[in-house]
Amino acid sequence: MTTLLRLSVFIAGIIIVVGNTIIVAQENMTPPVAKKETRVSKVLDTELRDDYFWLRSGKDANGKVRKEVEEYLVAENKYTEAAMKPTDAFQKTLYDEMLGRIKQTDLSVPYRYGNYFYYSKTEEGKQYPVSLRAKDAKGTGEEILLDQNELAKGLAYFAVGDYAISDDGNLLAFSTDTTGYRQYKLQIKDLRTGKLLPDAIERVTSVVWASDNKHLFVVTEDAVTKRSDKFWRHEVGTNENKLLFEEKDVLFNISVGRSRDKKMIFLSSVAKTMRESYFLQSDNPLGQFKSILSREKDHEYSVDYYDGKFYILTNKNAPNFRVVTAPVEDSRQANWKDFVAASPSVKYEDLNFFKNHAVVYEWENGLEYLRVIDMKSNKVHRIATPESVYSLGLSTNKEFDTDTVRFSYTSLITPNSTFDYNMKTKRSTLLKQQEVLGGYDKNQYETKRVWAIARDGVKVPVSLVWKKGTRIDDGSAPMLLYAYGSYGYSTTPNFNSNRLSLLNRGVVFAIAHIRGGSEMGEQWRLDGRMFKKLNTFNDFVDCAEWLVKNKFTSSDRLVINGGSAGGLLMGVVVNMRPDLFKAVVAAVPFVDVMNTMLDETLPLTTEEWIEWGNPNEKDAFDYMIKYSPYDNIKEQNYPNMLVLVSLNDSQVPYWEGAKFVAKLRAMKTDNNTILLKTNMGAGHGGASGRYDALKEQAFNYAYILSQFGIRQ
Repeated sequence: MTTLLRLSVFIAGIIIVVGNTIIVAQENMTPPVAKKETRVSKVLDTELRDDYFWLRSGKDANGKVRKEVEEYLVAENKYTEAAMKPTDAFQKTLYDEMLGRIKQTDLSVPYRYGNYFYYSKTEEGKQYPVSLRAKDAKGTGEEILLDQNELAKGLAYFAVGDYAISDDGNLLAFSTDTTGYRQYKLQIKDLRTGKLLPDAIERVTSVVWASDNKHLFVVTEDAVTKRSDKFWRHEVGTNENKLLFEEKDVLFNISVGRSRDKKMIFLSSVAKTMRESYFLQSDNPLGQFKSILSREKDHEYSVDYYDGKFYILTNKNAPNFRVVTAPVEDSRQANWKDFVAASPSVKYEDLNFFKNHAVVYEWENGLEYLRVIDMKSNKVHRIATPESVYSLGLSTNKEFDTDTVRFSYTSLITPNSTFDYNMKTKRSTLLKQQEVLGGYDKNQYETKRVWAIARDGVKVPVSLVWKKGTRIDDGSAPMLLYAYGSYGYSTTPNFNSNRLSLLNRGVVFAIAHIRGGSEMGEQWRLDGRMFKKLNTFNDFVDCAEWLVKNKFTSSDRLVINGGSAGGLLMGVVVNMRPDLFKAVVAAVPFVDVMNTMLDETLPLTTEEWIEWGNPNEKDAFDYMIKYSPYDNIKEQNYPNMLVLVSLNDSQVPYWEGAKFVAKLRAMKTDNNTILLKTNMGAGHGGASGRYDALKEQAFNYAYILSQFGIRQ
């Protein structure tokens, strides 16, 4: 019998043999015990010991999961299934509730592009949307462009990446992933005949059309590291792919885009704190791309084109960014002129041009705004927002020659809403609000923002939502606290109809907008990265303590949740303060920080060195080892935990969560339950089909609610 894992049986039951692994099909089975094979690696002057390194050797030379690894993951899934068996009926109830709120057969709001209106349709019983177009917004002459349900037949996973229509409307370039590994294959469909052309390009990460409807510009990724590093020109109908540029610097990834007026194509090379851009007129696809501004340490910039000039969003002498203009012929800093001046309180994140207007996406005091600039009069105004806690951003805006900008608006209690805004009259028209079936009434719920005090005196915003009647002043309310806090990504307070299944059972949902995001400006991001990363974790702990102290909840009623880099957050804080939380849900968690960041053959590693640090350098190693969750597990009590991973995850490999669970089980000193659930047919985002994803959510909610003693 293999030493892969050991299972103890307390009561008689049915024995199932999976390979050489014995599984007990009962609720009372004890968890799998992963074998230990100690691997010692020396980094600088430190030895790292890893008893479970063998779990990362997941696939053999043929790309199949190694037998012993598969057996272990299957055993863990069986254990989790058994542990959650008492919630089966509850999961079904939650699934039916959440499904019952969704309008299953529905249409998206059509947007105009060229001579057609484009939209998508979902149909009851089908996992994926159908992409369509018509001659007008009413659907006259409707054509099916892509039926994802047909393309996904027989596949456990399916996703569409890029989706680009040629200027003349005749060709569709689209990419698909069929494993969840986020490795996309580009194909071209002739929309006049409905036939696929023979053109096919593997590992595509971005694509744009040239004006001649004949050439495509395509970025591809490295097959091993998945770094987007090569830029090609492809001629439709041929096998010709001409390499135009290769990014050699391992800190950078490249992408390609196009101005809304269709006149310029931009190639961007981006690192976490540096950027460089190149341009080519889109009516000259055989021409040579030219640099706009050479890369420079700590200089981040992006470029758009309008009325013969470049508009550069730059952090040069402007920590929160500013917008300057520059002539196309010579865009050096000496020729810059301010268009949107720098502000100490407003961070500018994006810039969009239309024929007579510019729209700036910006953050101030933890809230999003859209600033409209009249390019003729230079008059400026913001689009009005009716609530104090909300989220808004630009929706699909393909047309340049228009005075109307489309934006989306939502809050923790307001369903997702799509508006057209007339930039001349300043009037908003609601085109569609997400329909929540079952009689949803937003007036039955309440949302607010509070400010928790971190240990260094910094005020951290926390967004809250609950159903009216829930006590939030005596510590009795169960709470789900979520956060992310990395890469400058800001977590916005969006509506989610699924979440009503929590709120309606008395759960308070909270988002901690901790440092590492950009909610409070660029400095908020900088204060939560590299050698200030501990602020991110301390902020979360301090927010949780503040919420407990102010009786919004109590420690034995507090479940926390985060995914990916937010899963790193979960791993760190559970090591720091395991007594503060009732339970933890960590999705695709980045918890094996040192091993991952030391292996530059893994996807994302090298480009992340200037986000977390390069542990091959002593100062970075010494700082990162302080918080790396896997390396800081110790003999202490831990709360209940549910760790979710996916076998085909290219961003955070499954073995990080699997190793974390194995080591936790070996070292913890309590009788609390730690569960590992592996999706054996998906990637970083979990299931791709909407019904499958809903089942995963029902499982997660059943787990969370059961931690509060809520089982119906």
